[in-house]
Amino acid sequence: MADVEIKARESGPYRVQGPIRLLDADDNEYDLGERGEVIALCRCGASTTKPFCDGTHSKLGFEAAERAVAAEG
Repeated sequence: MADVEIKARESGPYRVQGPIRLLDADDNEYDLGERGEVIALCRCGASTTKPFCDGTHSKLGFEAAERAVAAEG
């Protein structure tokens, strides 16, 4: 299987690049159609096109943690 990369964008969506299948809670597959192999998934919860990002986060002033935190040993 080809590589898939998921990147948390600065106070924005998750950017997913690579061949994936995206399923909803009932295991129905989303048609990614023209989105190709790069999609943006909403993190703010306010998108009108969930689970995809529609840019609403920028209007809300959404802020999120984008940095990995090292586990304490």
